[in-house]
Amino acid sequence: MASLPMTCTRHIQCNNADMNTHHRDLYLAFCDVAHPRRLAAALKLIRSYSVVGQKSVHELWMTNEERDTMVQDMFALLNPDHDRFQIIAIDPRSKVYTLGSQTCLH
Repeated sequence: MASLPMTCTRHIQCNNADMNTHHRDLYLAFCDVAHPRRLAAALKLIRSYSVVGQKSVHELWMTNEERDTMVQDMFALLNPDHDRFQIIAIDPRSKVYTLGSQTCLH
């Protein structure tokens, strides 16, 4: 099995207070996983870091340590011969274009 080009550590739960005390960057994460069991595990991992309400592309606010942990955990889940995972850092200076509306899920 070939290795995926990823590096990483362990997931840190956060609340709103943590968002103010730890610097977090915005990332987009998405995957294409061939096997249903690996797909379920990969989505569960991504959703543990994601902003509620995302579907196929997940919005993640993470510290560098959380990002590294998530990538390492994903590396352990996926088969590099059949699966793909992308995580993209979003430049905070970028202009935001919003289409549609967000629904609160409380």
